[in-house]
Amino acid sequence: MATLPYNPFDINRSVENVFGVNPATDLKGIPRWGNESEYGDNGTKSPKTMQQIKNNILSPALTSHYGVEIGIPNALRGMLSNAGGQQTQLNLMCTEATLPGSNLATMEINNNFTGVTERHAYRRVFDDRINLTFYVDSQNYLPIRFFEAWQSYIMNENQNDPRRSDYSYRTRYPDGDGGYTATGLRVKKFERDYRNELTYEFVKSYPISITSMPVSYDTSSLLKCTVAMTYLRYVVIQTPDFAATASNNSIEPNLTQSQQAELEYALAQEAMLGAQNNWGYQGPGSFAYDEHGNVTGVNP
Repeated sequence: MATLPYNPFDINRSVENVFGVNPATDLKGIPRWGNESEYGDNGTKSPKTMQQIKNNILSPALTSHYGVEIGIPNALRGMLSNAGGQQTQLNLMCTEATLPGSNLATMEINNNFTGVTERHAYRRVFDDRINLTFYVDSQNYLPIRFFEAWQSYIMNENQNDPRRSDYSYRTRYPDGDGGYTATGLRVKKFERDYRNELTYEFVKSYPISITSMPVSYDTSSLLKCTVAMTYLRYVVIQTPDFAATASNNSIEPNLTQSQQAELEYALAQEAMLGAQNNWGYQGPGSFAYDEHGNVTGVNP
């Protein structure tokens, strides 16, 4: 595939520029339509075959195929067995979850350009919680007992009898071996064929609230327990196709693009200053003299 000049209206080359993939390789799920122009056509005006419609529209993701893994603090692992016991039962009881979201905090810059308001992003703000709804079993009331015990552990309520009039407690520290935050909370979205999955992993999660559960003598229904889990941030486990690739001529692969540009500029300035300090240097940045030895300017 020949290299084409940059065109901001070309959806395929725009995706390639963002994700840094090989221009000769398409990302999965990005259709390549026929009748492409010189810069590539995004398919809005070209005719579609039935096979193209089936491949790109008639295979939607379904909301009923997902899985949840509950992360547990080290101090509470004794409550649930990890292999094939109550840990797996609690994960399967999660009947409803939410794929989290985030937004970018921006600052506005006015009047730099006539009639234009610029918004520059400076921080990513994550949702403060994720709601998980569990079926409640009739044997142990497992979700209710477990998350109530977790919150009780956070507040360190077992120091004395809560029914005493002089009852008090002291909250535990969140991190460390005795901390109450957990790693390992994951929400996995997959499909019926189990070929692909989308995994959200949450950092330092713990239950911030347990929703009240009404009961009545009316027609019976399933008892559900809804728990709000708060966290610092989430991470989407990306596939290699959507992971940005570093440049082959990168000076330091661990640097970001802006940091690498700053490093290159600093190295260039250092090299120029070093050359200017050498006797007889007449390159860029050196002083220009006239025939009488007077300084007339700086060499470009």
